[in-house]
Amino acid sequence: MAHESLFNNALSDWMREEGPDRDIVFSSRIRLARNLGSQPFPMLATNQQSAEVLDQVSRVLSNKELRSIGNFRLIGLKDLNELQKRVLVEKHLISPNLANESRNGAVILSDNESCSIMVNEEDHLRIQCLRPGFQIREAWELADRIDNIFESEMEYAFDEKRGYLTSCPTNVGTGLRASVMMHLPALVITQQINRLLSAITQVGLAVRGLYGEGSEAMGNLFQISNQITLGQSEDEILDNLYRVAKQIIAHERAARQKMLAESKTRLIDRVNRSYGILCNAYIIDSKEAAQRLSDIRLGMDLGLINTKVTREITDELIVMTQPGFLQQLAGGKLSSDERDVQRAELIRLKLGNSK
Repeated sequence: MAHESLFNNALSDWMREEGPDRDIVFSSRIRLARNLGSQPFPMLATNQQSAEVLDQVSRVLSNKELRSIGNFRLIGLKDLNELQKRVLVEKHLISPNLANESRNGAVILSDNESCSIMVNEEDHLRIQCLRPGFQIREAWELADRIDNIFESEMEYAFDEKRGYLTSCPTNVGTGLRASVMMHLPALVITQQINRLLSAITQVGLAVRGLYGEGSEAMGNLFQISNQITLGQSEDEILDNLYRVAKQIIAHERAARQKMLAESKTRLIDRVNRSYGILCNAYIIDSKEAAQRLSDIRLGMDLGLINTKVTREITDELIVMTQPGFLQQLAGGKLSSDERDVQRAELIRLKLGNSK
């Protein structure tokens, strides 16, 4: 199959790269919502109109400046099965909303998968750029460049007073969502996380990835993003997120150092206990797997675990142990119990090969 590596490799190439503060900031993301002024927005478009949008967008792929950025391929969602769509969701290349779209939905991917452009999702275009570590401005510069290329080839729905027009009012204005995915185990373990997250929401940022209000995120991964797109410039949005993210990084580092100073033996026990369970478990659900992988990642970052397991392996397992990817590897649908067995076997294999 032409896209075989896309569905069989858990890590996109960009995720294998290093980046600033990579021990805490898993990734930085920019997403721009855009619509064509000449067509009804997706929720009101007919099948023919959404097909015309897809045709217009696909023509831009021949643009010389876009080709200078990299090779881009268009994948129609109608050509994928349900498991393949779910894998793309778990790799953060498309949204669940697009995965469920049946009318001319598509995604345009760069070779290293750091750029994905969703077509006919909630908006005609969702331009997304991802970078490893804390590189929010680098991600913005690339997304802005791609956005300018598309805008040079087609007329966007734009109002001089309100800015870019979008299907959801919360995206009107800049249409910009900037976010960082952060690994914050020390703040969770020291029970500082709820107070910190509450403070974050007071400065116009949103926290996602939680199991309900106030609960822990899977694997202690939290996505911090802007809430406001109207009334602020792109620079103001990015500056606010950058400033707050730097403070969160500092708090997480301080919490890690405090644990090392006050309860190092307990922390070593936690990390190595999780490693032992993952190396020997025969049944494990996704939540426990993510939590124990988080412990191992923390242990590696603090030099508390004697293993050849790398951060790349733990990051790969975070994706590979998700339901869609497990079933893709198995070649078909699995029950919940079968996934728990398959997940444990996969983890034992990956960690065993790294001893």
